[in-house]
Amino acid sequence: MTATHDQMHLVRPDVASFLGYLNALPGPRVHEVSAPEARALTRAMRDVADLPVGELAVNRELTLPGPAGPIALRLFDAREQRGAGPVILFLHGGGWVFGDLHSYESVCAELARALDLPVMAVDYRLAPEHPFPAAPDDCEAAARWVADAPAELGLQPTGLVLAGDSAGGNLAIVTALALRDAPAPLPVIAHWAIYPATDLATPYPSFAQFGEGHFLTTDMMRWFDAAYRPDRAHPRASPLGADLAGMPPALVTTAGLDPIRDQGRAYAAKLAHAGVAVTFREAAGMIHGSLNLRRAIPSAASDFLADCAALKTILTELLA
Repeated sequence: MTATHDQMHLVRPDVASFLGYLNALPGPRVHEVSAPEARALTRAMRDVADLPVGELAVNRELTLPGPAGPIALRLFDAREQRGAGPVILFLHGGGWVFGDLHSYESVCAELARALDLPVMAVDYRLAPEHPFPAAPDDCEAAARWVADAPAELGLQPTGLVLAGDSAGGNLAIVTALALRDAPAPLPVIAHWAIYPATDLATPYPSFAQFGEGHFLTTDMMRWFDAAYRPDRAHPRASPLGADLAGMPPALVTTAGLDPIRDQGRAYAAKLAHAGVAVTFREAAGMIHGSLNLRRAIPSAASDFLADCAALKTILTELLA
């Protein structure tokens, strides 16, 4: 099923062009194949849908001892040498089922350049092989490891900025909650939740409104849920249910045509009600997943840079 006429008039021209192409493609959809096959499809999509990685001074792989074995990380930096300052910990999306250091390499490289900060990407365990709470366990372990500033990191971090998209937005929030309740050696100074999943237990109007024909579909979300097997009522799965008082300042960004748009809106509103400084931005006429579609949807690249500028303003004010 494709979008209705009433919905399509809201779509940007480049988004409409991409959706027309995508919805006409033959063959199985991601949710119609196995998890390993879905991962292969998304890895192959990177060089077709996303922008080149571009130049970086540092693009280096690291490992940390995780709760169930080594966790792979990748450090991105536009500078070869850097003094003391914040580090961005990036947690990728993919429904807790796919996504990895390769598929988000371009995103993290651009983030490092746009913010002029080191970015550490985390290759956390994926479902269905490793269901909930493996992903939040790994992300919390990675945050604590970076906050300990081990020598192999080669940096002098003064604080953490947690960021992630979709499932990774969920994990950024969950990790921020964990470090609020049991602080690490360094503080989480801010977090950026990009079209995040914040409430796995409640249906929202956007779920029905945009659940077909807008890239992320109802069938995909059900497939993710069956693989991840979360405790939907637990704050580590649905952080919107947590007490948000004392959370670090936030940037929350949503997409206007996203089935989980309303979860991001609700999270930003609850942060504000809890007295947390929050900046909210919504990309009108945009779909879920745009972070990895900046070649296929050129306006998504402009959105991303504008969001990075908003985060840079937040950090500049915090560090002044």
